[in-house]
Amino acid sequence: MISQRLADWLQARNIHYGWVVAATTFLTMLATAGAMGSAGVLIGPLEAEFGWSTADISSAMAVRLVLFGLFGPFAAAFMNQFGVRNVVATALILIAIGIVGSFFMAEVWQLVLLWGLIVGVGTGMTAMVLGATVAARWFDKQRGLVVGLMTASSATGQLVFLPLLATLAEDFGWRAAMGFVVTIIALAMILVLLLMRDQPSDLGIAPYGATEIRPRPPRSASLGALLLSPLLALKEASRSHAFWVLFLTFFICGFSTNGLIQTHWISICGDVGIAAVGAAGILALIGIFDMIGTIGSGWLSDRYDSRWLLFWFYGLRGLSLLYLPYSGFSAPAIAAFAVFYGLDWVATVPPTVKLAADNFGPDKAGLIFAWVFTGHQLGAAAAAFSAGATRTELGTYGPAILVAGALCLLAAGLAISIGRKDRTAPTMPASAAA
Repeated sequence: MISQRLADWLQARNIHYGWVVAATTFLTMLATAGAMGSAGVLIGPLEAEFGWSTADISSAMAVRLVLFGLFGPFAAAFMNQFGVRNVVATALILIAIGIVGSFFMAEVWQLVLLWGLIVGVGTGMTAMVLGATVAARWFDKQRGLVVGLMTASSATGQLVFLPLLATLAEDFGWRAAMGFVVTIIALAMILVLLLMRDQPSDLGIAPYGATEIRPRPPRSASLGALLLSPLLALKEASRSHAFWVLFLTFFICGFSTNGLIQTHWISICGDVGIAAVGAAGILALIGIFDMIGTIGSGWLSDRYDSRWLLFWFYGLRGLSLLYLPYSGFSAPAIAAFAVFYGLDWVATVPPTVKLAADNFGPDKAGLIFAWVFTGHQLGAAAAAFSAGATRTELGTYGPAILVAGALCLLAAGLAISIGRKDRTAPTMPASAAA
């Protein structure tokens, strides 16, 4: 295979193949994140072409966000059972089918099916758990750096494609913009099939920074056991105060980012006379500062109390959202908001992951974080729908933005209620943590 020959060639030059897998994963997550973020350019064109209301369109986007989160815990189990490459390839096929099928839709239920169900499941299978799985399997050293880069890829990818997609949608129609997304997905598929391997032992090498080749992780004896293991983990974790605080704060995180700003930003700006291309450019600026903020947050999380980092991240995000409706949407005000808000877009992820590890142990942190991330996407879905409904009923996004800001201040207070380590956290069975 190409991957084996390339691994041998790199090993002769003292370069570990894990970096190839990491780069392939980075680009794949960037492409699927672009598919997630592209929904933001659809609201206006779909309203114009089909006469659907913002609330109707937002309902489909809400379903997509829910499934994006709910599939995280199960995606990790599927990767153990069927292999990373097979799961990722299947996910990319589903995303492409959902987008291409939408070219021919004519009813709202078809939008819900294609963009809500099919694209939601596909993107959920390549959510942040993919980056965490690749980092854990392929890296003993530099694992934190790899996780930070993957997180930045997933979040930033949802924003940086938007200026180009908005331009394509404005000049050639929304189908042309979505066709570009399908092309990127197809290119990612080629990379995955050629270069992705499930784990280092497939190539006869140890993880980066390790000296011993590790065997494949055990597979579930049955499909029932496979589907049950994430649920057992949730049952045990739900007994912990720390879990519910992390879940609720991440619900608010999703409400105030993906669900509100990512989904509705172009429409928010359209209400104040800012063209779609200009609004998408602002989102791209948010994405650039998001990468800086996320990497910086990882650095800070290794050195300072994660509870207080979350306090400041949520608090400052809340203040920026409370300021937005009263900013006048002038160019300097919007630029300042983009920088300030962008630095905090997913800066909450590294300290949340660290708190999960502190309270549940490093072996269980990945699966627990996957359930916490489900809370993030439930919050995003709630905002995607409620903000659209508010806009339909009241003609403005102002109340939804203010509610998001107030919830962020609540999250800041909740974050510091977590103990340094939750001594009462339950001991989960090995089967649940697998």
